[in-house]
This record gives sequence, C-alpha cells and structure tokens, in this order.
Amino acid sequence: MNEVRASVPSQRLLVEERRRLIVEYVESNGRATVEELASRFKTSSVTIRNDLETLARNAVIARSHGGALPITQTTTNDIPLTIKERRSHPEKLRIGQAAAKLIQDGETIILDSGSTTVEIARQIRQMKFESLTVVTNALNIAMELSGLQNIRVMMLGGLLRQTSYSLVGPDAEQALSRISADRLFLGVDGLDPVVGVTTPDPLEASLNALMIRVSREIIAVFDASKLGQRSLSVITPVQTLHTVITDNSAAPDMVDALRNAGVKVTLV
Repeated sequence: MNEVRASVPSQRLLVEERRRLIVEYVESNGRATVEELASRFKTSSVTIRNDLETLARNAVIARSHGGALPITQTTTNDIPLTIKERRSHPEKLRIGQAAAKLIQDGETIILDSGSTTVEIARQIRQMKFESLTVVTNALNIAMELSGLQNIRVMMLGGLLRQTSYSLVGPDAEQALSRISADRLFLGVDGLDPVVGVTTPDPLEASLNALMIRVSREIIAVFDASKLGQRSLSVITPVQTLHTVITDNSAAPDMVDALRNAGVKVTLV
C-alpha cells in the first residue's frame, strides 16, 4: 500500500484530526481495516469503529465489513468542512490567491461559506486595504478576518449548519436583502453545465440565490473535482455566473461547456 502523505504524531490525536487522517488513508490506499487503523493511530478498535460510523454517516467513506472503502459517487453530499479543507488543498490555495487579486480597495464583497472561500479570506489577511467590507455567512471566515485594520466584517445571522459553519435561513436572508455588493465569491459543491450550480442544503441554496441577486459580479470558486457533480438543491443556472476560477486539472469538455455558456473561465 502507498504511504499516506500526512504522518501520524506520537501524541494522542484530536478526534477531528484523526478522522481527517483516516479519510486520507482510506482514499490513498483504496481500503482499510479496523485493526490496521487502530494500529496506525494507536487507539482501540472500538474508537476506530466509532470514527468509521461517524464518517460513513457523513458520506465521507463507505463502511465495509471489518473496515472502510472510499466513497465513489456522482452526486455531492454534505461533507463536513473539516474534511473538505484537507481535499485538494494546494489547488484551493491557488484558487484563493487568484480570486483575492480581483478585489479592489473600497469594495463590498460577499464571501460564501466553504473550504475554497476561506482561502480567499486567508489571502485578504495578507493584503493591505484602505477600506474593505466583507459580508459572510461563515463563522470561520468571520474569525479569519476579525481584528484586521480597515476590514469591516458583516456577519449574517440565522440557523447554524454544523457541517459547514455557515448561517442560513430567514434571518440570514433578511439581513442580506438590505445590502448591495460589488462581488460575490460563491463556493460550489457541484457544478453541472446542464443542471447548474448545486448544494446539498435547500436553505443554503436559497441564501446563495439571494447572494447572487444582491451582487453585481458573480465569481464561482471551486476545485475541478466539483465539475460534473450534482447535488440536491439548485442555486442557479451556469449562465448566471460571470467568472469561474478553478484548477488546471479541469476536464476540457467541461471548460468548453462553461465558456460556450458565456462564462469566463480562469484555470490556475
């Protein structure tokens, strides 16, 4: 079996960190047994079984007799943000860097929740703005930008979604309806040229659709694995998007389909 990229610290791992490493190990090796994981992470078989059951409920891995297998799917599921952030991280970092370069001083921007949009927030931390207003529904993004000079953060209220650290629902929509933004950086769970932009949660889809309506420019940011994926709730047709920023492993036919729909595609 191939060695997983991340090494296992000798000290006891935090639960979320161990589970992220379990997912990475299963995906890298194609399978894993309970005994194998218990030995690797220096914990009991009971603990590993609990980890696998939790990950399987979140559709991050597939449970098998005595172990786990990688998920193979054509639709996206509501995967926890802590898992998403580990996937395709180098690509998401490049996408975040390219997206942040589009932000102009004095603008009001919306940062949607997600593992790619948080990379934009991390880039903003390193930039110098005389004035910038950032509207977000994501707790982790608001924390990334808290305490920065000349950066005003507007946090939308609402119902907290535990998997994504995002706030959704009528209260979030009411707050959002009173603003106007220059740019929206939209996180994407799935994008199919025919079906459109999708997300697993209907309340998230409703809020995202309103983000689009109150913004002058719509920029979708996502790694190429999201292309061709479909999820439960449709946010908008692809023709609504002005720009897509994704990584250079994107399938050429998907890129062509987006460009034929009038969307500017930037590959990084």
